[in-house]
Amino acid sequence: MPETTPETAPVDPTYRDAALPVDERVQNLLGQMTLEEKAGLFFQTMITIGEGGQVAEAEPTFGIPATAELIEDRQMTHFNVFGAAQTAAEMAEWHNRVQGVAARTRLGIPVTISTDPRHSFSENPGASMLAGPFSQWPETLGLGAIGSEELVEQFGDIARQEYTAVGIRVALHPQIDLATEPRWARQVATFGEDADLTSRLGAAYIRGFQGSELGPDSVATMTKHFPGGGPQKDGEDPHFPYGREQVYPGGEFELHLKPFEAAFEAGTSQIMPYYGMPVGTEYEEVGFGFNKSVITGLLRERFGFDGIVCTDWGLLSDAEIAGQPFPARAWGVEHLSTRERMVKVLNAGADQFGGEAIPELLVELVRSGEIAEDRIDTSACRLLREKFVLGLFDAPLVDVARATEVVGNAEFVAAGEAAQRAAVTLLTNETPTGASAPILPLKRGIRVYLHGFDAEVAAGFATVVATPQEADAALVRLHAPYEQRATMFENFFHAGSLDFPQETVDEVLAIARAVPTVIEVFLDRPAILTPFAADAAALLGDFGASQRALLDVLFGEAEPQGSLPMELPSSMDAVRANRPDVPFDTADPLFRFGHGLRF
Repeated sequence: MPETTPETAPVDPTYRDAALPVDERVQNLLGQMTLEEKAGLFFQTMITIGEGGQVAEAEPTFGIPATAELIEDRQMTHFNVFGAAQTAAEMAEWHNRVQGVAARTRLGIPVTISTDPRHSFSENPGASMLAGPFSQWPETLGLGAIGSEELVEQFGDIARQEYTAVGIRVALHPQIDLATEPRWARQVATFGEDADLTSRLGAAYIRGFQGSELGPDSVATMTKHFPGGGPQKDGEDPHFPYGREQVYPGGEFELHLKPFEAAFEAGTSQIMPYYGMPVGTEYEEVGFGFNKSVITGLLRERFGFDGIVCTDWGLLSDAEIAGQPFPARAWGVEHLSTRERMVKVLNAGADQFGGEAIPELLVELVRSGEIAEDRIDTSACRLLREKFVLGLFDAPLVDVARATEVVGNAEFVAAGEAAQRAAVTLLTNETPTGASAPILPLKRGIRVYLHGFDAEVAAGFATVVATPQEADAALVRLHAPYEQRATMFENFFHAGSLDFPQETVDEVLAIARAVPTVIEVFLDRPAILTPFAADAAALLGDFGASQRALLDVLFGEAEPQGSLPMELPSSMDAVRANRPDVPFDTADPLFRFGHGLRF
């Protein structure tokens, strides 16, 4: 009689009994898993949606393998979905097909699908996705501008319903870093610069997605980036080698932990450490994902966090994006091999490797004795437990018809549009010469000259004319400036100077000196508006809004309710002198945190 091995032993289906306690189900399943099946749990990488909602083949631009290969051959069961389908039904059908592939494996462990934020206006393959069929809201920074816990929790609940309808069960957010370095590219996804505001809104966000406790209707939140990713040297981002250092010249390391304390109290299920490496602190000078003093000492022991810790994407392996080399973000341990980096992450206390798909290496490490199987079992239990708690074993498929009803429904879309309008922040509102009232709100039907606004949309509010000289007012829309970098991927991260190019300044001032001009700026970073302040009839900022939503505010159909979630510096000299870890630290800001006028 042939010897029975774990791969050929009959499967005990006890773990599928929904009446049993979760811990009993976890132990039953774990006891039947091969080392290869356990190793597959530790890796979460991106997958794409195939054409027409099919299971995707390999995607070469971002080096993404075929989905079936990852599930069947590498036995992986956690994936970050890259991109979106045209419709909610197509996305739901895709999800069900992916779960069908997983169901055919030996133990039928269901897949957990995660996503970067996908409800706002940003498209950055390294950080966020286009909204697609989902309701569209302001960026997280705009939720900070509104400042309402109730609204943020409402957003989280709506996003939860839309995510679960198509099978997304983990949010790779909220991002509760403090935006204390004005140049940092990632601040648009934060709640801003203030620790108290971020703490309140971050907790509300988690409650909206997870509910009062994690369960079958929840979306688990992977709160990031522990222990706070804002204090970047020169504002550069640690996706790239030149941005690897986090610095604390103001001694404010503890301040950046405050929002995480609120997140732990709210029950966040997962935590993502950041890429950056702390410089000049008591902690080891290696990236946070490798950092035992931070993950075990600070997160696990001091704060008592026993949930899942997943690293940020791509700490172990070099990659290629759009034909360009993209080295592993192994800051401080660049000299280590991929194998040695994996050992260091596991010894640091993390449970999962984001953006990696090399479970065979983990199997080698256990078989060689470099990593104990008991250590693997500890993390495997956490990862399996969340799948059970989310109900994935009991109901892995979604209702395609319901997805169509829920995702992007009229109520959710209207709530998102109302938030877009509410986040608009009125900075100045002057009374033009000869007028009896401030320029805003504008009167419908006036003649307007447009720069950066769509004439077709504006035509529903006013008569669009060809020159400033013909106009009663000019409407100018700008995007906060950033520097062009060498590669396509780098340019998704808006970094560098906050000064507008001189040609832009000259062009806008020529308009403003010819006709009363309203200047509106998308503030994904705190643009320096000093050159325009004296000449603009009104200055406004938005944090992700459709042109229709902006024009509703400009023409008085809605009230601007935003207050700045960060200060707007007066000059780049002030920015360069700012201490990256200290909030509100630029000298003589043009507009301070909390500034926002009303009509």
